[in-house]
Amino acid sequence: MAMAAPTGSAALCGHLALLLLLLLAAPAALGYSFPQQHTMQYWARRLEQEIDGVMRIFGGVQQLRGIYNENRNLFEVKENVPRKLVEKVAGDIESLLAKKVRALKRLANAAEKFQKAHHWQDNIREEDIEYYDSKADTEYDDPDGEEIEREKSNSLKLEFTDDANFKTKVNYSYAAVQIPTDIYKGSTVILNELNWTQALEDVFIENRKEDPSLLWQVFGSATGVTRYYPATPWRAPNKIDLYDVRRRPWYIQGASSPKDMVIIVDVSGSVSGLTLKLMKTSVYEMLDTLSDDDYVNVASFNEKAKPVSCFKHLVQANIRNKKVFKEDVQGMVAKGTTDYKAGFEYAFDQLQNSNITRANCNKMIMMFTDGGEDRVQDVFEKYNWPNKTVRVFTFSVGQHNYDVTPLQWMACANKGYYFEIPSIGAIRINTQEYLDVLGRPMVLAGNRAKQVQWTNVYQDALGLGLVVTGTLPVFNLTEDSSDRKNQLILGVMGIDVALNDIKKLTPRYNLGANGYVFAIDLNGYVLLHPNLQPQIINFREPVTLDFLDAELEDENKEEIRRSMIDGNDGQRFIKTLIKSLDEQYIDEVFRTYTWAPIKSTNYSLGLVLPPYSTYYIQANLSDQILQVKYFEYLLPNSFESEGHVFIAPREYCKDLDLSDNNTEFLENFIALMEKVTPDSKQCDNFLLHNLILDTGITQQLVERVWKDQDLNTYSLLAVFAATDGGITRVFPNKAADDWEEEPEPFNASFYRRSLDNKGYIFKPPYRDAGYRGLDLENNTIGILVSTAVELSIGGKTLKPAVVGVKLDLEAWAEKFKVLASNRTDRDQLGTRRCDPSSSCEMDCEANNKDLICVLIDDGGFLVLSNQEDHWYQVGKFFSEVDANLMSALYNNSFYARKESYDFQSVCAPEAQSNTGAAPRGVFVPTVADLLNLAWWTSAAAWSLFQQFLYGLTYSSWFQTEDVTADSMEARETSCIMKQTQYYFSTVNATYNAIIDCGNCSRLFHAQRLANTNLLFVVADKPLCSQCESVKLLQAEVRAPPRDPNQCELVDRPRYRKGPHICFDYNATEDTSDCGRGASFAPSLGVLLSLQLLLLYSSASRHPLPPAACL
Repeated sequence: MAMAAPTGSAALCGHLALLLLLLLAAPAALGYSFPQQHTMQYWARRLEQEIDGVMRIFGGVQQLRGIYNENRNLFEVKENVPRKLVEKVAGDIESLLAKKVRALKRLANAAEKFQKAHHWQDNIREEDIEYYDSKADTEYDDPDGEEIEREKSNSLKLEFTDDANFKTKVNYSYAAVQIPTDIYKGSTVILNELNWTQALEDVFIENRKEDPSLLWQVFGSATGVTRYYPATPWRAPNKIDLYDVRRRPWYIQGASSPKDMVIIVDVSGSVSGLTLKLMKTSVYEMLDTLSDDDYVNVASFNEKAKPVSCFKHLVQANIRNKKVFKEDVQGMVAKGTTDYKAGFEYAFDQLQNSNITRANCNKMIMMFTDGGEDRVQDVFEKYNWPNKTVRVFTFSVGQHNYDVTPLQWMACANKGYYFEIPSIGAIRINTQEYLDVLGRPMVLAGNRAKQVQWTNVYQDALGLGLVVTGTLPVFNLTEDSSDRKNQLILGVMGIDVALNDIKKLTPRYNLGANGYVFAIDLNGYVLLHPNLQPQIINFREPVTLDFLDAELEDENKEEIRRSMIDGNDGQRFIKTLIKSLDEQYIDEVFRTYTWAPIKSTNYSLGLVLPPYSTYYIQANLSDQILQVKYFEYLLPNSFESEGHVFIAPREYCKDLDLSDNNTEFLENFIALMEKVTPDSKQCDNFLLHNLILDTGITQQLVERVWKDQDLNTYSLLAVFAATDGGITRVFPNKAADDWEEEPEPFNASFYRRSLDNKGYIFKPPYRDAGYRGLDLENNTIGILVSTAVELSIGGKTLKPAVVGVKLDLEAWAEKFKVLASNRTDRDQLGTRRCDPSSSCEMDCEANNKDLICVLIDDGGFLVLSNQEDHWYQVGKFFSEVDANLMSALYNNSFYARKESYDFQSVCAPEAQSNTGAAPRGVFVPTVADLLNLAWWTSAAAWSLFQQFLYGLTYSSWFQTEDVTADSMEARETSCIMKQTQYYFSTVNATYNAIIDCGNCSRLFHAQRLANTNLLFVVADKPLCSQCESVKLLQAEVRAPPRDPNQCELVDRPRYRKGPHICFDYNATEDTSDCGRGASFAPSLGVLLSLQLLLLYSSASRHPLPPAACL
């Protein structure tokens, strides 16, 4: 432990106690004592003066202020008015989305008209239909790596051309069709669907003519058919394509109102082996039909019912909660006897709990069982009749001879549906078709239910990147012979909007490096935010990053988020914590948050501005001669004399080719500028004029300051200046070879931190814990020191630039030892002598074998040390260097710690057991099937025959042992990373303490260096290893299972709102269609491979191969 020394008005005995500790802890070296506090404060002042002197001479802050004032006629100071900016951007986004809504409504109305006019054809054949099958030319591998023979196709043969808007090859003359692999495309239902949806192509084309900026226009049919425009080949995964539009979040959102769902699973003794595994997989697939607007709980029951997880009530069906369910469902064990009453009473109690947040719309119970005789009518009479506000869906799972009549009765008596799941191949379809039932009240509500909804952010399946989708349900308007209205939903129409197109409507560079625009939806998830950067693409779930996870959460931000979700506008000036761009540091800053709703949408827009970004510079270089003069300083032939120039890779002009290589980008920029002027209409005049102005201003800094100084005298490797205009000038030119900072100042951590912090900001090169160092003789290590240039022009304060120096580590480490020593300028090294008759204080130079002296920055990273073996560790978190001392600094409140989670990371899959619970089902044909001649030629018969052959070959095939998962590919998966940052707390500037460890105790002194982000620490070297402390961790690590603790988080859910409309009841609903066990015939060539793939997927306990969102 570390004990603080008394200060201020403490009693005299306190001072004597500290003196005694100092004497006891003095090293064995005769005649030396630990330096006194006033001595160390003197060293600190010398260090402060040296740093300030170097920065005043070489930084050129004062000179740069003068240069800006002298060139005052070349720019204007403009003001950012937050409320006006938010109002304008929100209006622009509203207009953009409104254009998409018009196209969406046109498509939905046309689809309903086309389907109503369509005449059903019982004898329709595949060759009667002409369409482009997007998967016709796609090759798949089966789970064993062998190529699967493609089915014969009558697909149109199209030619495609590259299109920059879609980032792929497209054909604007046709739409494309995608049919799920497990649906037989020759089915009469599918062929009729293809027939009437073909007329949509003309509407797609007309929409594009009216709005050429339209991206994917998609119709997702309730039969599983997807027709999208323009045509492009399907982006197939490595394995069999399992994409089904009906399982995509945008389809689910458009096809039904929000849901409160309780899933109950029969785990009685009769449910064992294969049947239990089928149930687990069914629950897994059922959870995937839920979105963030839904609420769910899962329970198992035999004689009693209990939740399968730690969730005691309905919870939001978000990604993290569903993951908990999926993991815990695997732990269900079959035993005991079946009591349906226990299961249903538990489910109804869950749905009647009004003290929790929930969807408050569709209420339903999904029961999975192998069969039973009890109808539990008394339970339904007590909880659900006569209003029948809860729908009951029953699923008969596995192959058995039980009477299914009770299960059918339960569903039919409670406005639900009965399904059969005899084998694994039936799971996906039968766990999603309940949505047709939920869609009935929407269809019967007619135009009132035709509400455009906008989705969460997700990855587009066809390569557009991050998108949102506007959705609109499409209804069946046909009537039967009795003039009864049809109550089936035809599907969902969707139109994509790329996030980049929305970002283009938001201001960027006039907001400064630390200003930004963001937007959130009713769940509090961000639609726009600079920290919205998902690391994994083509995953199945939408990108759901909460605003409070995108930033560091505090009470102010919680209130701002709530106000935005409520659709209010507002403004608030707050003090808050932010992470640095490199996520190594925490800064306490001031920000103004301004927000307003985006009308006609579920979104709200926010703007964040630091105080110094209220004003910004807008260059006005009307003098073309001056333009040419300044532009010449961008040419490489000027670098040797004027320093190397990096220009920010911004979109200065439409025809400018971007490049990650800054030298190449500069060449492209110069080549374009020889053809166009900065005032050209194809260029962004604001960006170009500011860039050229800053080129000239930084060149004047070179002439007035840098050229006249000898950098070697002060052991400097480089001097530099970076500006809001996008210029980074590094002097001398050779220093650019070792320049590792981002050429875009707004993306450079040193730049952004310098704006938010006063004084001189030190930034050592980051080294992780495993770094072993370089040969210092052949590799020069530099430490950046930077500071912002603050201007005051006409009472308006702004920070348009950052200047700094790059220190030579080795030379400054020697200088550091001298400055933190008792040697004066007249002293020579080694002239001081101490003997037993005279006591001398140790210092950092003469006594570096006994005394550790270090400079640590505000993130806890080592910057300088008097220990030569520390030099290669500069840039490491100090706990990796001296865990004992860093712990003492943290325990004595020099540092505070902030822990947070990154929910957007990607990780290699964790090592698992080579076995998994893989459900294995064998389809058993009914008597009707056996008597049907057509069945014997169907894919189902072929599948059964294949499984029979496998059973003869492998005796374990029909058993219920686990299936090995060795052949599954190791895929990167989304994961949660835990981040820890340290930052200065608000303690006194100076502090003495002892690390009490018995005979191994250590004294230390710590003091903040004024006007810097440095902590000066002097400590005894550890005398023995008995005083070792637990090492503080700073590096990002993968969060342990259940961290953060979802079980606790769901009891304090974040504020959210669901859709403002609900369609869960209609008095005219016909509930007579309430049960069956069959679905479309599967596709001939791929059924077995699909079955195998599903088995393998389940065995690995990973999600099914990702079919990215469309």
